[in-house]
Amino acid sequence: MKHVARKRFGQNFLTDKQVLTDIIDAIGPQSGQAMVEIGPGLAAMTALLLKSLDHMHVVELDRDLVARLEKAYPRERLTVHSGDALKFDFGSIPVPEGQKLRVVGNLPYNISSPLLFHLAEFTELVEDQHFMLQKEVVERMVAEPGTKAYSRLSVMLQWRYDMAMLFIVPPTAFDPPPQVESAIVRMVPTRRRLACDGKRLEAVVAKAFSQRRKVIRNCVAGMFTETQLVEAGIDPGVRPEAVSLEQYVALANLPVS
Repeated sequence: MKHVARKRFGQNFLTDKQVLTDIIDAIGPQSGQAMVEIGPGLAAMTALLLKSLDHMHVVELDRDLVARLEKAYPRERLTVHSGDALKFDFGSIPVPEGQKLRVVGNLPYNISSPLLFHLAEFTELVEDQHFMLQKEVVERMVAEPGTKAYSRLSVMLQWRYDMAMLFIVPPTAFDPPPQVESAIVRMVPTRRRLACDGKRLEAVVAKAFSQRRKVIRNCVAGMFTETQLVEAGIDPGVRPEAVSLEQYVALANLPVS
């Protein structure tokens, strides 16, 4: 029976064989690696990954698709976790000694940002992540300071990961076609993370970007003085998108007044 994509789950199934091949080539799965796929859907990518992997895990919310997956693949090849990826404990997946988890998926666009922040809690356990996301979201993830796309998402993810947009995927590659372009992003936990308390940095960045049309001195008023901004190497008269990751970290590392 044909599965009808469910809008409430943000389902757009990737069907273009060339795009699928390009994604698998970018991931480069190898036998023995620990791999988890978020939102496998109709298993188009799962099937190709399993050609190289001995076993893998998938996290799927749609119970009908869970039943399909469990019927199609034996447990020794595929472990299906039925549930919400936003609540899933990725640290519960067993990983061979000396290895880390590889995470892949065509992420539902309606929960992409919250899911990326949830996954960020597990960066110490992760080797890399390859995701299909709305192109606009990927552009924000990899944006540089001084650009329109540079945002809270840019700063917080760039603090944790080295990231690159690999290629763009057109709407015609999906069934049903989404109304936007998609893109593949590679995320590798950085080995040179700047020393900073994550919660403190998040609070500073959230405050700064809450009024991004204003200059930074007004955005963080009540949290930092103009003197402190200068101490962190920041021009108080610039807007939040002009402040670099390094400068936000310097600001977050200042003593709390």
